[in-house]
Amino acid sequence: MYEPNVVGDWQEYDEHAGLRVRVHRLERAEPPRGRDDAAEGLTYFRVRVTVENRGERKFGIHLEDGQIDLRIGPDGESAFLDWRNSQFIEGYDVYPLRRATAVLYAAGPEAALDRVDVQVQLRVDDDWTDRRLWAGGTGLPEGSSCAPSAAGRESLAHQVSNFLRGQAEEGTA
Repeated sequence: MYEPNVVGDWQEYDEHAGLRVRVHRLERAEPPRGRDDAAEGLTYFRVRVTVENRGERKFGIHLEDGQIDLRIGPDGESAFLDWRNSQFIEGYDVYPLRRATAVLYAAGPEAALDRVDVQVQLRVDDDWTDRRLWAGGTGLPEGSSCAPSAAGRESLAHQVSNFLRGQAEEGTA
């Protein structure tokens, strides 16, 4: 069974040797050019999507508005993506041992920001990659080596990962 990435993890693409993507730095933040009127009453957050080339040839990268989907809360409702403040990767050549980062500003109800799913479908040269999912939340530690919180519960990302792993094991028995 497919298991989502935890915010902070790298995802490599087999069809493009050396290319990998990371969703990271999911945090509450105000947009640099001011709030959008449509986000009135919502809490802003920022997330970064970094594309890294560890291969031997350059890749033409496209990561624009329609290629990233942000879902929040337990019901997976769509977050408001502030495209005016966001910085996408549009037609950029990523050479070996180089990176390019998109910075996205989005907003949603504050109570829903403890669960954020980010789905990315990268376009490399003229090929579309498979969609990949990262799970996390604002205020949670980044990466898969998160320690349990002071309350003794695992982080949300670990709970999601453990649940999916358990479902996969049940399905294969």
